[in-house]
Amino acid sequence: MIGKLEMIVLDAADITGLAAFYRALAGWSEISAEDDWITLGTPDGWRVAFQEAPDHRPPDWPGQSLPQQAHLDLRVADLEAHTERAVSLGARVLRRNEAWHTLADPAGHPFDLCLSPDTAGVSLMGVMLDCPDARELALFYSAILDKPLTYDGEGASMIGEDGAQPILFQQVPDYRPPSWPDPAQPQQFHLDIEVDDLDSGEAAVLKLGAVRQPSTGKFFRVYTDPAGKPFCLTVQPS
Repeated sequence: MIGKLEMIVLDAADITGLAAFYRALAGWSEISAEDDWITLGTPDGWRVAFQEAPDHRPPDWPGQSLPQQAHLDLRVADLEAHTERAVSLGARVLRRNEAWHTLADPAGHPFDLCLSPDTAGVSLMGVMLDCPDARELALFYSAILDKPLTYDGEGASMIGEDGAQPILFQQVPDYRPPSWPDPAQPQQFHLDIEVDDLDSGEAAVLKLGAVRQPSTGKFFRVYTDPAGKPFCLTVQPS
């Protein structure tokens, strides 16, 4: 294992409002809050953060002119009731079917409410990354996080066991990668991966095909994965 998944990060112009939305919808609790960054925790151990991006441009789902890049899958026992609740909190319905409803949160990020009759409340099933090759990207993150490839189907893959913070990958025709940090083609989401040492972590991810990007943080470095998505390696402050 090169590192462990620290958190999923969503960009937004109004991080206070977006954090409040997910606290109210899913019952997540605040772990920390700064002017440009808010971190929430889920009851089952996920961390989801909101990073201020003043020039954030929301996705234009399902097109690729401003692609979503990634989305959250939330399990609920009652699709209609939780959809109504999400809309009352500022979400918009984008698409409905019998198994899941796709909505946009107040920052415009699509997310899915997935029917799961045995679920109590709202639980985060996983994060789904869009990409041109699902298997390739799944194997890249599998090697970094030491999460096994648990599903490998036509156009979709998953690493990690259900209930153990899995990451999912879906193949998207005409996929367009972000042009980070250009807001004209925003990253929308990124993953923070905690390592013991930045230098050794960097050597390992570069060997797998990551590309180093300019960054000035003392406790993090930015890279792009084989699909062109930014992700960060982080260390705990000493």
